[in-house]
Amino acid sequence: MPPDFKHRDPASAAFWDERFDRDFTPWDARGVPAALKTFVSAEGTLRATLIPGCGAAHEAGWLDARGWPVCAIDFSPSAVAQARELLGTRAEVVMQADFFAFTPPFVPEIVYERAFLCALPRTLWPAYAARMAELLPPGGRLAGFFFVRETPGGPPFGISPDALQALLGPAFVCEADEAVTPSVPVFEGGERWMVWRRR
Repeated sequence: MPPDFKHRDPASAAFWDERFDRDFTPWDARGVPAALKTFVSAEGTLRATLIPGCGAAHEAGWLDARGWPVCAIDFSPSAVAQARELLGTRAEVVMQADFFAFTPPFVPEIVYERAFLCALPRTLWPAYAARMAELLPPGGRLAGFFFVRETPGGPPFGISPDALQALLGPAFVCEADEAVTPSVPVFEGGERWMVWRRR
């Protein structure tokens, strides 16, 4: 059973601070997912990458070690503190910021999605799609893991395939869509690796 958190608004940084402070992070794969490694190895060149809602930021450190320009952000101070501690000498790639107001230090070629959309209340999903479209230039890609399964509540807030297409389709074309196995238990059966290219 999850701890009895007093903050119930996932749009609040305090909601996520409690979870990181009490190590209740069931979405954290505790490492770099195989699908991301495969994607990166197939690129053949370095790509400027933004990671919003980075949490522990395992992937940010891994990408930075491979020379990729990377900026990872989270609006939870506790998440940022844990990520910086985890990354050690690579801690400077992580900063505290609000995705909806943040301007990256570079024009991202890739935005990496990992349990960010499904952490946001559904009322923020249109703003998520709009901001992704603003950040990525034509040809840029939104790549990562999406929780594609309708759920009555959340987080994680699951989304149906049709709803995801309606959300991202106006500005993006889906170029890859693969089931993720194995997955962390909280996403089991609904996690998909997807790549959406900016129109």
